[in-house]
Amino acid sequence: MLGPDEEEVDQDALAADWGADADEDEVNQDDVASEWEAMSDDDEEVQSTRVLNQDEIDNLLGFQDDDTDASRSGIRAIINSALVSYERLPMLEIVYDRLVRMLSTSLRNFTSDNVEVSLDNITSLRFGDYLNSIPLPAMLGVFKAEEWDNYGLLTVDSALIYSIVDVLLGGRRGTTSMRIEGRPYTTIERNLVERMLHVILNDMSAAFDPLSPVTFRFDRLETNPRFASIGRSANAVILAKLRVDMEDRGRKVELCFPYATLEPVRELLLQMFMGEKFGRDSIWENHLANELWQTSVDIEAVLGKVDVPLNDVLNLEVGSRIMLNCSKDVAVELRCGNAPLFTGKLGRREGNIAIQVEEVAKDRKK
Repeated sequence: MLGPDEEEVDQDALAADWGADADEDEVNQDDVASEWEAMSDDDEEVQSTRVLNQDEIDNLLGFQDDDTDASRSGIRAIINSALVSYERLPMLEIVYDRLVRMLSTSLRNFTSDNVEVSLDNITSLRFGDYLNSIPLPAMLGVFKAEEWDNYGLLTVDSALIYSIVDVLLGGRRGTTSMRIEGRPYTTIERNLVERMLHVILNDMSAAFDPLSPVTFRFDRLETNPRFASIGRSANAVILAKLRVDMEDRGRKVELCFPYATLEPVRELLLQMFMGEKFGRDSIWENHLANELWQTSVDIEAVLGKVDVPLNDVLNLEVGSRIMLNCSKDVAVELRCGNAPLFTGKLGRREGNIAIQVEEVAKDRKK
């Protein structure tokens, strides 16, 4: 049995031990808290290092400073995979402007109605994408450029077809054309649209004529885009959309040219258009012709030719004579530069040496 004093000592020792353990637990908890705080700081640092900078974002999206067609990548390459870079052809835009002016007059005479033609836009895309975007029903006219030995496509949408048919068959002005769904186009409608396409092709030939003479010949008329394929689906084409307005009626005509069709005149279409005249400038041509006619040229009269050794040429001095193998009756040749012009006889006129032209030089006749 322990006495009261000894029990009090043991309790004090036990209390001290519990206090030490509590202090150690407190220290351990502080260490754990500091470790957790350090781990959270590390996580924040790791998360901060994973944030993409602007260059990485640009590379991911495909936008770079040295951006070229060959270096495009990322999301931008996926988006632009179906697009075609449009090579600007300044003279082609001038040709279409000329076509719009001519077509307005021709369609007025064709329909005996007030017709306004305007150019909406010129775009570049792939041929397969264009065929898939054509709203049906529609008529597609295939034509051939004879001198370029390739084809093009004219698309007339349904609204314009019924408007043309209505106008040509005596429909009342100011009324919208009725569109009948669910039936194919009749022979009369096809023939009337074909006549309109002939008018457009004739004006288009006239529009290209100052740049490069070409004849656009109508080939066939289709209603299914699959049968109007004039090239591969991946080929690039230039699409021009023309709007034809007849008072409250009308719609669009689309003119499709593959790049392969325009290749023979590509260099001409790349030229910049300067001035108000299209093609040849008659004022400048007349001025240049007048200046050429007044240009002075030197004409030489060749009496004869002789071959002389180089040694004799080096020994020539004042008073030396060169003997020509010709007589006074030999024909004298008149030359301009290296080009022979005429031959004639040598003589005198009013104290001056003169040459009478008798015939055209043989080399000139060739």
